Amino acid sequence: MVGGVTERWQGCGVDVTASDAIESLRRAGVGRGDLVGLAVAPGVGLGLAVTSNEPIVVGERTDPGQLVSTIDAELGPRWVMWSSDTAVALVDMGVRVTRSWDLATVHRLIEGGWRADPARVWAAAQGLPTDEIPSERPHDLFSQDGSPGDPDDPVDPDGHLRPEWVGGGWAASATRLRRWAALARAAADLQRNVLDAMSDRPTAVATARSESAAELLCVELAADGLPVDRRVGAGLIEGFVGPRPENDDQAAAELRRRQADVLRHAPPGSDFDLRSPAQVKSLLRRVGVEVPDTRAHRLESLRGTHPIIEPLLAFRKAERINTTYGYAWLDEHVGDDGRLRGSWTVCDGAAGRMTASSGLHNLPTDLRAAVVAEPGHVFVRADLGQIEPRVLASVSGDRVLARACQADDLYAPVAQQLGVDRATAKVAVLGAMYGQTTGRGAEALSRLESTYPVAMGYLNAAAHEAEAGRDLRTYGGRLVRMGPTAVDGRSEREVRSASAARGRYGRNAMVQGAAAELFKVWAVTVRARGSALDARIVLCLHDELLVHVPEENGEAAARLVDDCLVEAAHRWAPDRSVRFLADTVVVRRWSDAKDPA
Repeated sequence: MVGGVTERWQGCGVDVTASDAIESLRRAGVGRGDLVGLAVAPGVGLGLAVTSNEPIVVGERTDPGQLVSTIDAELGPRWVMWSSDTAVALVDMGVRVTRSWDLATVHRLIEGGWRADPARVWAAAQGLPTDEIPSERPHDLFSQDGSPGDPDDPVDPDGHLRPEWVGGGWAASATRLRRWAALARAAADLQRNVLDAMSDRPTAVATARSESAAELLCVELAADGLPVDRRVGAGLIEGFVGPRPENDDQAAAELRRRQADVLRHAPPGSDFDLRSPAQVKSLLRRVGVEVPDTRAHRLESLRGTHPIIEPLLAFRKAERINTTYGYAWLDEHVGDDGRLRGSWTVCDGAAGRMTASSGLHNLPTDLRAAVVAEPGHVFVRADLGQIEPRVLASVSGDRVLARACQADDLYAPVAQQLGVDRATAKVAVLGAMYGQTTGRGAEALSRLESTYPVAMGYLNAAAHEAEAGRDLRTYGGRLVRMGPTAVDGRSEREVRSASAARGRYGRNAMVQGAAAELFKVWAVTVRARGSALDARIVLCLHDELLVHVPEENGEAAARLVDDCLVEAAHRWAPDRSVRFLADTVVVRRWSDAKDPA
């Protein structure tokens, strides 16, 4: 196949106009959702490809961003991109396309893990060994990059991508752009064939599309940022760590003051560095409190046992804010425009959760009051309710649990069916998904097995496969790599423990991964439908959306977010046996939205 593509590429480097390009796409029958390979390099040009055989090249005399925007609006194709770098380039040009097929994202879906550079994507699509991917070699007299063959051919004679192209050589000329676009289009066909062959995962192609759209959303989240009131943020930080220090001496003095608030409850002469877990443990021993460790949950359980515990917990919180979310964090990550920016990824490399940097995914609740909508705007905050057990009911096909999911609070009917109180029912259900067999909910585990045998069987099967070191695939088709337990030098007990831990991870990954897939379908649906109300998602936090919208459109946007959940759930799980719901409110600041119990 590769040879056929390169042969037909020869002599196709015609620099066409924008109107010619659009007409060529029309003649090729390109319409809404049809795949079009795309390669763009500002100042160089634009490469388009409907098939791998007849690419189109648009030179530097045409505005690439304007052309893509026009084609997107008029024809609505699904743009095939090697990675989100293409979307970043377009957003930098002021262009936000509607839909895409992101080769790197789809590769991660099919192959699992995080690594997804073009060379790896191409090798996997072609069935070539990834451990034989060539690296860039020194130049010699016969080839531009030390590889055999024609340096203007992106593919080596062995079938792998030429390292020089992968390293950026694809953008060296407009002619190369069209070849790179055609190669992307060919790779998309190969990936689609793999997904189509997943007969046990009929939603895999739809997942690839929604994950690719979520990649576009991630690029936009990074560009737009989260609205933050710097003045309010600085005031909140000051409340925990004191005024902004002007130098290191002032910072050290504030640290001593915070530590003194704790040490005044210790015997006279006590001098401990409370940033050190070992010294905190020694301090607690001195006041008669023995603990195996000083983790947060351990100290929380000791509230009321000694006067030193409360100020110690307060110190720990202040120190976390000071070191991770203090003045330096505010200065580095919140721009002059009042937007907190970080990088976003559509997949964590494991079960597929979205992640973000710069504290966007771990912002302490105490600082949420600084997240304030811009003047004339509000937030629509929507949080999926009890999403994990609802997803479990859906992916497992457990009709009994699905009936419980019709209630606003599914733990109430579950508690009634199990004959326990609501709190125990909640702990039991969540414990089953996390593999917790001891503690408060353990006594209800046997009742879960008999009441919801289909759901529990689904979890147990996933745990069994994971314990054996066999890879899993989520409901939407994402590969979750497990791998066998290394036994060399380990005792039998250690091997069993590692296997059990892998089983717990496996059963949870099947639920968490599916929940992440549903969440992203919801998010990209809101992204698509919200443009009519000038509503933009500014934060995706686990199962929560934060949408920034003009105040006059706030209530309409809230209804739209709920409607999008219904639409997304129907597309994700068409049988509608499970009811999904969100707690949706319109607020001016993030902290005004209260988390449901």
